[in-house]
Amino acid sequence: MPDKIERPIVYVVSDSVGETAELVVKAAASQFNSTNIEIRRFPYVDDEQTVREVVALAKDNEAIIGFTLVVPEIKDYLKQLAAREDVPAIDIVGPMITQMANVFQKSPRNEPGLVHKLDEEYFRKVEAIEFAVKYDDGRDPRGILKADIVLVGVSRTSKTPLSQYLALKRFKVANVPIVPEVEPPEELYKVSTSKCYGLRISPEKLNDIRRERLKALGLDDHANYANMNRIKDELEYFDKVVDRLGCRVIDVSNKAVEETANYILNIHKNRYR
Repeated sequence: MPDKIERPIVYVVSDSVGETAELVVKAAASQFNSTNIEIRRFPYVDDEQTVREVVALAKDNEAIIGFTLVVPEIKDYLKQLAAREDVPAIDIVGPMITQMANVFQKSPRNEPGLVHKLDEEYFRKVEAIEFAVKYDDGRDPRGILKADIVLVGVSRTSKTPLSQYLALKRFKVANVPIVPEVEPPEELYKVSTSKCYGLRISPEKLNDIRRERLKALGLDDHANYANMNRIKDELEYFDKVVDRLGCRVIDVSNKAVEETANYILNIHKNRYR
């Protein structure tokens, strides 16, 4: 067995930020019950000169190289140079990519940084979900002007589930309840009409939904909340508000949340195409 190295070093080489390789190296190092292993990261490696410098350093310091290079020319150059200089070099993602290409019968994109891009997509989704929760049901009108989409409707027109569904598509959504006794926030009249959608529903459908809601809560389904005259007053006030806003109105009486969401998404897709 060779002499024990005083302070083992692993060079992490990547054509992106190198987070994936570093995590793998740390996971492997944990199996040796040692915090003495030093990891040095070399991100955004895309030229042969940098590869030569890293291999030379690794040779001088008896280090290991762990790499996540997906550009074939740079990856092959590092492998050949490391072999020639007798420097241990481990391809961390290459074998998995090769197997996937064989099994899926597809060619890899060989594009650096895709994991990082996926992470950005994920965090945008999380941010949109948090936004939808924060600005749900008009609880903070400041969100109206920050939103990508603003939903307007009376109670029980699926504003909240629709907001969450659109958030999963990475849209920041605020929704505003329309109640005759409460003047809509002034921010609602400042937002672009292209971002605003009114959710219309038939009185009969809304009456059914509200009565079922009251039953589920153990309340009298003849309460004013589900009274037909009250519902008609609310919808009449809703019509006045959306007419003043000049926004697009969607009849959600017989639409699933997914249908309404796809309708809105198609409008946005065509608008920004």
